[in-house]
Amino acid sequence: MTLWNLAFMRFEQTLFSLDKKILVAILCIYTIHTVHIRGWYYLNIVISNRSDEPIYNQIYQQLRGAIVRGEMVAGEPLPSIRSLARDLQVSVITTKRAYEELERDGYIETVAGKGSFVAPQNAELLREKRINLIEEKLVTVIQDARTLGLSLQELQHIVKLLYEEG
Repeated sequence: MTLWNLAFMRFEQTLFSLDKKILVAILCIYTIHTVHIRGWYYLNIVISNRSDEPIYNQIYQQLRGAIVRGEMVAGEPLPSIRSLARDLQVSVITTKRAYEELERDGYIETVAGKGSFVAPQNAELLREKRINLIEEKLVTVIQDARTLGLSLQELQHIVKLLYEEG
């Protein structure tokens, strides 16, 4: 169970006590798209139109996360830029920029006429990238915890419980 899930569970009662119209409005903030890769539907890309984060960066972050977590392995093909743009109902320019950023940072390789593929990752570098990903998530969790008024001790207790469950 992630900290995000735990935080959601804490507010589950609050959410379900909200007026149905408000709850529907909250749930409509996100659009979830399933991207077709290699005949399997397994990569969900969530695009929030209400986010301050640019759409290309949302795509970049989610594909990078899938690669770092090992959900996508070296040599695995990515959908074409046009195919991904069509599936996500966004501009080709948007997906192209996300792919360019992924390639620049060494997560994918593009072969002319063949497409884009997950790049091989150095084991030590991959570990560093995973730690970096965890740190990014923790920053968000800490910000949320502060917003909710949780003390450091309460947050540490939650992390300890989840870590021991795990």
